[in-house]
Amino acid sequence: MKNNNFLEPLPDPRPNLPALEERILKFWSDEKIFEQSVESRPTDKPFIFFEGPPTANGRPGTHHILARTFKDVVPRYKTMRGFRVERKAGWDTHGLPVELQVEKELGISGKPQIESIVPNDKNASIAQFNKLCKESVFTYKEEWGKLTERMGFWLDLNDPYVTYENDYIESVWWVLKQVWDQKLLFQDFKVVPYCPRCGTALSSHEVAQGYEEVEDNSVFIKFKVKNQDQVYLLAWTTTPWTLPGNVALAVGRHISYGIYEVEGEQFILADDLAASVLGDPKKVRDVGFEELLSLEYEPLFAINELTNDKSYRVYEADFVTTESGTGIVHTAVMYGEDDFRLGDEVGLPKFHTVDEEGRFNNSVVGLAGLFVKDQATEQKIIEKLKANNQLYKEEGYKHTYPFCWRCNTALLYYATSSWFIRMSQLREQLLANNDQITWVPDNLKEGRFGEWLREVKDWALSRNRYWGTPLPIWECTDCGEQVCVGSRSELEQLANQQSPEDLHRPYIDQVTLSCAKCPGQMKRFPEVVDVWFDSGAMPFAQWHYPFENKEKIDSHSHFPADYIAEAIDQTRGWFYTLLAISTLLKYDSPPYKACLTFGHLLDKHGKKMSKSKGNVIDPWTIADKYGIDPLRLHFCSMNQPGDTKKLDEKDIEQVARKNFYIAWNIYSFLSSAASRSNWQPSNWQPKSEEPLDKWLVSYTGKVAQSMSESLDRYDIFRASRELIEYINKLSTWYLRLSRKRTDDGFLPTLYWSVRQLAKMMAPFSPFFAEFLWQRTKLDDDQLSVHLENWPTGEVDLAAVEQMRQLGDLVELGRAKRAEAGVKLRQPLASLKLSGQTRLDPGLESILIEELNVKKITYDDGAESLELDYDFELTPQLKAEGLSRDLARAIQQLRKVNKLKLEDRAEVVVGGEHDLLDELKKLQPQLEQLTNVKISWTNESLGEPVVDSLSIDLK
Repeated sequence: MKNNNFLEPLPDPRPNLPALEERILKFWSDEKIFEQSVESRPTDKPFIFFEGPPTANGRPGTHHILARTFKDVVPRYKTMRGFRVERKAGWDTHGLPVELQVEKELGISGKPQIESIVPNDKNASIAQFNKLCKESVFTYKEEWGKLTERMGFWLDLNDPYVTYENDYIESVWWVLKQVWDQKLLFQDFKVVPYCPRCGTALSSHEVAQGYEEVEDNSVFIKFKVKNQDQVYLLAWTTTPWTLPGNVALAVGRHISYGIYEVEGEQFILADDLAASVLGDPKKVRDVGFEELLSLEYEPLFAINELTNDKSYRVYEADFVTTESGTGIVHTAVMYGEDDFRLGDEVGLPKFHTVDEEGRFNNSVVGLAGLFVKDQATEQKIIEKLKANNQLYKEEGYKHTYPFCWRCNTALLYYATSSWFIRMSQLREQLLANNDQITWVPDNLKEGRFGEWLREVKDWALSRNRYWGTPLPIWECTDCGEQVCVGSRSELEQLANQQSPEDLHRPYIDQVTLSCAKCPGQMKRFPEVVDVWFDSGAMPFAQWHYPFENKEKIDSHSHFPADYIAEAIDQTRGWFYTLLAISTLLKYDSPPYKACLTFGHLLDKHGKKMSKSKGNVIDPWTIADKYGIDPLRLHFCSMNQPGDTKKLDEKDIEQVARKNFYIAWNIYSFLSSAASRSNWQPSNWQPKSEEPLDKWLVSYTGKVAQSMSESLDRYDIFRASRELIEYINKLSTWYLRLSRKRTDDGFLPTLYWSVRQLAKMMAPFSPFFAEFLWQRTKLDDDQLSVHLENWPTGEVDLAAVEQMRQLGDLVELGRAKRAEAGVKLRQPLASLKLSGQTRLDPGLESILIEELNVKKITYDDGAESLELDYDFELTPQLKAEGLSRDLARAIQQLRKVNKLKLEDRAEVVVGGEHDLLDELKKLQPQLEQLTNVKISWTNESLGEPVVDSLSIDLK
């Protein structure tokens, strides 16, 4: 066995990590190392990873390196543990993000303009719009591919799943058919979160991603009680735009109400809120609950369509509280979930005062055409109420409000027809499946995610949009019969024609089916499916299941996933939809066994990064300046994955210096020392009995074992911190204490440890790990460190513990010297250890060197540990201390003059000192230590650098 790279000169005198990484990338590409890492592992030992699909119509950023680092670490580690880890890439290509981008490029906005791209031809307009959407989805695909490769994220980009492809859509249809057959897919008219800009409803998990804290106008409204002079029901709302739609007031049976007089007017409201709303009012009397329910009031706006014999009355409702407001709730049936339910129960009229674009319709005189969430519109409403003596007061109100997660438009709670999935019926199954998931951090199981499942809402599935998976439901225009189509073959059979080459709108809209119940024709409901349903179906649709690759799912070789990772907000996104769909398909286990979540990336001041703020850190700038490995290791080790991460370039530079530069220097020392002694690693397995070597071998094994245990439970933070500590110990303890060694055990042990370091670094810092491996691998080793197995070995815990205790003694001994004001370079005669068992001679010699004493004595009879120095200094001891200071000054002078280790120089020491004779006796050791020839003069050579002595380098 030999190594052909070991003694070659390093490519750079100092580490140039970006250049090093580029060379490694070429090596990986030329040798197809990623492909080999998969193919070299057995097919019967899979570790299944799901890639959450990004959208390629936006540029990748540094936060994607954060995400993909956590995705990459575990598969690399599992590969080294002998698992076959296939990593299929995916692209999320449907939905509003794509549509909005195309609208922006076309300079249009909203559905009417989309449907008028081709004048007077809706279908042609939709076809043109979807064609542009399809063309735009991969605008930045090449850039995504380059960044994916550059950051070392191994992913099969050659055979990705693409959500707009017919095969993928067909699998989504199949899933929906299974839901339909269970009678869990239904159409209903109900209040849903609705984006007026996008013209479509949103699901609850989409809404959860768009909350912002805002300050709105809240108003206290005076509803004039019929047939009672100057008596008003007082209600409160934070959505003044819903007031034209008011049709009833709601009160709670458990609440006490009264009439209160303020400046000649009387107001009915909850007793508990009277003081906070009215100030110091005079109470006229109590109001009985039945009396309340008998009251009628005058409408705020005269809208005929809202008037029937049930309108403008007071009703009992269980949603009324006294936490805020007045204890009387304004009810607009079409603009609140509770309002709609109450309207259904008592027969209130259902009529929209707001159109689908979020503008008041013609029924609202004086406000028609105005966008309801504009502040100017709200102010007009308030002015109208003031003019009619219907406003008691207005005030600012801070609260969280939902905005569209894609276009950032304020959502409206709006009654509309939509298709839903009865997720609320599956609550127990969802929770049972969640119990089987390992969450990182683990509090998500019962916390953020568990709470979401316990309150799970029916899934608002349909979208009144264009670029998405078409909803595969047809309805007979004659008898109303409905059918859900689960495949292209079923579609062709029912339509008696070939399915369209493109399953998207408008082509699928033109397919009519024959009704099985009557001679009529069936037309497709025009909606498309929530894009999150696409992404949640990926475990099946990526393989075109069940039409192809059926064995991949049914044999569990590719389902469920062993591991997935995404940002924390995906608890109400991809993580949920994956679980929802697998549960809908009646799987009694979750679609993923372990889920790691990570926090969001902020700038160094804790602010969210955005282009408008100018605080975005470009990923290519980091890659070109520092290399990717320091950034990857920084992301892993800065804090727990779930915590938010403040990114500062200075921290990346520090990680590079404290880890990669140190590791570089360790290898450089090894290579140089081996070259000087002409040592080749023909037998690299360490067998030394030297205490430092025995400790390093066991310590390395212990770290590898501990890192493995951490990674097995997806504790990436702890594993990375252990790696960093290992690099530090290898440099500042083992190598520092071994630099002067010439015995046969040192170089083989250091060489072996560098190889182990390469393996332990591989998941976190794959480039630098490869560099170390290529420099130390033998002819019969694997071509790449990423084809190797994770390091294992026997661990002598006693050796590790003894060295740890020795380190404690060193730390305590140095503290004693500092307390006495005696610097460490000053040798002392002795140190007495009390209450300490006698050290092994090898360990004792280390302690002698570390604490700079001539000998160690023991007091075996003491009960507690004590360290006592002999601080008396003889001239000889003083001279030795002076010699060490002088050596340090000479080494600094060599460094300033950029001398190499092997360069011999001449040094003149000038000045007078009372220890000069003793110092000259130490000249041979001083010259050997600093590789210089020393001459002496009584004359000063400049500013003294050591006591009264000055030095000059010839």
